[in-house]
Order: sequence, then structure tokens, then C-alpha cells
Amino acid sequence: MRGTASKVLAGALASVLALSGVAAAAPAKPAPRYDYILDYDAIHHPVIGRKGMVVSQNAVASKVGAAILARGGNAVDAAVATALALSVTLPQAGNLGGGGFALIYIARERRTVALDYYPQAPGATTRDLLRGEDGKLDPAKRYSHLGIGVPGTILGLREMHLRYGKLPWRAVAQPAVDLAAKGIVVTDELVYGLGLQRDGLTADAPTRRSLFRPDGGIYRPGETIRQPDLAWSLTQVRDHGSDAFYHGELGRRVVAGVQAGGGVLSQEDLAAYRVRWSDPVVCDYRGVRVAYAPPPSAGVLLCELMNILERFPMAEYGQNSVQGLHVTAEAMKLVFADRARFMGGYPQYAPPAKGLTSKAYAATRAALIDPNRAMSADAMPGDPLLFESRDTTHFAVADAEGNVVTNTYTLGSSYGAHVMAPGTGFFLNDAMANFNWSGDEPANQPEPGKRVVTTITPLIAFRDGKPWLASGSPGGTRIISAMAQLLVNVIDHRLNIAEATARPRIFQAASDTPVEFEPGFSPDVLRLMAGRGHKTRTSLTMGSTQSIVIEDGVMYGGADTRRPDAQAVAVE
Repeated sequence: MRGTASKVLAGALASVLALSGVAAAAPAKPAPRYDYILDYDAIHHPVIGRKGMVVSQNAVASKVGAAILARGGNAVDAAVATALALSVTLPQAGNLGGGGFALIYIARERRTVALDYYPQAPGATTRDLLRGEDGKLDPAKRYSHLGIGVPGTILGLREMHLRYGKLPWRAVAQPAVDLAAKGIVVTDELVYGLGLQRDGLTADAPTRRSLFRPDGGIYRPGETIRQPDLAWSLTQVRDHGSDAFYHGELGRRVVAGVQAGGGVLSQEDLAAYRVRWSDPVVCDYRGVRVAYAPPPSAGVLLCELMNILERFPMAEYGQNSVQGLHVTAEAMKLVFADRARFMGGYPQYAPPAKGLTSKAYAATRAALIDPNRAMSADAMPGDPLLFESRDTTHFAVADAEGNVVTNTYTLGSSYGAHVMAPGTGFFLNDAMANFNWSGDEPANQPEPGKRVVTTITPLIAFRDGKPWLASGSPGGTRIISAMAQLLVNVIDHRLNIAEATARPRIFQAASDTPVEFEPGFSPDVLRLMAGRGHKTRTSLTMGSTQSIVIEDGVMYGGADTRRPDAQAVAVE
């Protein structure tokens, strides 16, 4: 990843030393790398740290996690503190009432584990629970107490900490309590998000009480917003751990609120909920070993996509060249066709993971790609369900001991089901909408106790047996393509993590839809892609990858500016 300019500067420095008579002695240890700073081939540069790094979608939450590292906590402690802080500072995605997936690398064991704490269907789920008169998902039911799956966030964070945390639980939970009780400064992004969903959110009395003025107005940027109900909930979690939610007063408030609103979540559902620990899905891309979250996350699909792209000389094509974009779009069509056919909810359905992630299968799929012409869209299966909103959120944490956590969690849609249980101060998910309610995807039919399928896919890539890249993204169906393009950017095109993050992205689904282009592409690119038979259109931004690269003991944080409040915070 060293740029031409940095090599020139290094050579110039050597010449100056020689001319001045200073001998160039062999260093006792590897010299620090400065090419990320001095690389004038790059426009964007990462944040650099050596004792720890936290990268998240919210600056305040990143600082909370970094402070935990500075106090002697490890990456898991900082991850829990960051996640709890995001429940205060990022209400549309950070959460106590949703769920997610995490990959954790434990340095002392030299092992990576996967944690699934995603929502699942309540025991009273029926095939008609969210179905409208037209036989499809009813949006009015989705954004209501009916759309709520059994939340997993609190148990996931607690189990993560019990296994691998270092500091006391109270120490990692307290910062979030303080943020909710003492208040956070309102940002422009928070104002924008609340304004965008204002009508739906203020229709729910507990939400209106927690996040809006008494008259239903929106707070202004720079003002302080306090959330006493959320502070109470976080205090319960701080004092009683996950029992507060799954067996205690906090959970009883949630269930009472949901049932009063017509939902089916029960106390028995909370008590029966379990997180799932497993091994990650592991694949190689051009010799780089990558660990992905297993099903029902989309790790197997991202592995398949990378295996297909590996069949093509992406580096020779050039970053965001028309040829590279064409191949990427065609590979996405194939992967999204497989997603529609094979992905379903756990444990009632398990996709053929070994087949989907095999190099041989990828070779057969890659053979379908014409390098010069788009394939016929009507030959591909449809893409009937968009599984997540663009307001899922991801964060990555690395500590000086070599531990790494990469975590993606969500409420489903922005602000979840748009409802809070009275007295709790946090949104509840609408994860039940992720099932297929129209009956045309047998693997993803709603069933009691079924874990919801998702496109979430955090990852850790390794070099020399150690974590090299930790990343993930929100973005719904666009998560898979965003992560694939990030991997190609850092592995094939050797971009630094900030530059790789900032480059514009495309998205292509399997159905008869156009290739979507983020802002930043030349109109000429769209015209040339259309000449190859692609339908094209410009789009909003895609994903928000929060990433850390670790090389030679130095950590490089790449916060995705597609979310304005995102920030990488280093520990020095």
C-alpha cells in the first residue's frame, strides 16, 4: 500500500543523510511506517494509533470505547461500552431492543469466535401475524407492536463480557448511564433523522416523551437532550446484567408495553431466548484468510461473492474501472439469486454453506459472466425482500493485546418498530418484517422461535495468522456489496483503509433492477456501463463501513463519512 510519493520522500531523506555524513545504521527494530501520512497519492488518510482503536458511527460512542481501553479494559470491554453508548447517542440503530452479530478474536487463544444475538420470532407467531389483505407484508403491522422479535442485544453484550471481558461489568455500563442521565449534545444528524421520521415517531407516546419536546417539536443542534427513562433502563442493566431484561423488571415493562399495544411478545419468550456461539465461516481471497459471521447472517454470501471475483484480475482492471464494475455487478446478480433461493432462518433451515462457499461452485458461477455484456435479468430469480434498513450500525475495536471485536447490530428499520415500551426509553425492533410473509420463499417462512435471516456480515481478515482488517457495515441488502468492494479496494488495489472506505460504490440485485451508483461516479461510467447492457441509475450512499487495519503493531482507523458523526478514536 506504499504510494509513489512516499517512496520518493523516503529516498530523499536517505540522500540527505548521506550528504550530511550521517551513517544509516540498521535499526534495532522495524522502523515505524509513515507512508500512510506521507502518501500523497491518497486523498484520504486513516487515524493512527498504537495502544488501541475504536471506530463507530458516532464520535461520542467511539470516545467512550477508547476511554475504556485507556483505563485498562480490553477490546471486549470497549465493545460493550461502545454498544451501550450507541443506544443513547444513535437511537435509530444503536439499541437495547434489537440484535446483531459479532466476531471476536481472542489473542491469548489465537482463536476467532462468532456470536449470534439476533432477534427471533415469539412463540405466538403465526403465518398471518404481519400479513395484509393483499397477502403481503403490511407496513402498518410492521411498524407496530406486532413487528417485534425477541430482542437479543442485552444478552449478547452480557455474554460477550462474561466470557472475555476484563473490567467489571458496572465499569463498562456506567458511561452509557451517564450519557442518558446527564444528556447528550444534539447533532445535526440526530435532528435530521428525527425530522425524517417525525410523524411516525411522535404517534407513539413513550417515544414522544423520550426524544421530542413536550409540544412534539425537535430539539435544535447544540442543545442538550436528557433521557431519564433510558437512564433507568441502563441502570437496571448495569446493576442486574441481562437478568434485568430477560427475568426482571425491565423485561416486565417491555412485555407489558408490547402486549398493551397488541403485540405477542411474552415473558416466556424473553426467558427462553439464548445467544448462539459458533465458529465463523472462513474463506480465502487471494491468499488472505477472512472470517465471516455464519448463517443466518450473510457471511456465506459474501464469501461466495469474493470467490467469484477472485476468478477475475480485479487489480489489472483498475479501481472502479468500467470492466471492474461490470464484473462486480454481474457477480452480485449471481449471489443475490442464490440468496433468494437458499437463505432462511435458523434453526429450522440451514443453507448449504459448504457448497455456497466452495471455490469449485464459484468457478461454475463465474463461468456465467460474459466479460463484455450484461446477462439477461429475466433469467435470474427475484429478490422479493429487502431484509434490513440502511440504519443498522457497525463498530470495530482493537486493543494493544491483539484482541479484536467487529460488531454489527440493528433495530431492523430506522428506529425499529417506531415504538417504545412506557418507562423504558429505547426503541424495539421490527425484525419480524425480515420473514417472507407472501409465501414465495419457503426457507424464510415465519415460524415460532425461528431466528430471523439477515444481510449483516461483520468480518476479520488475517495476515500471518493475526488480525489485519476488522470491518462491517449497515446498509440492508447493500451490506454484501459494500463489504466486497472494501475488500477488493484494500487487497487488490492496495488502498489505505481511509481511501478504500471513501471510494464510491455500486449495488446490483438479482432481480430486474438497475445497477445503482453512489454519488462520485462520472456520468461517462454510467454511459459505458449502459453500453454493455446494464440498466443504470444514481443512488443514495451505500453502507457505512467502520474499519481497522493493523500492520506492524500500528492501528489505522477508517471511519466512513457516509454517516456524518462517524469517528475513529485512537488510544495513545
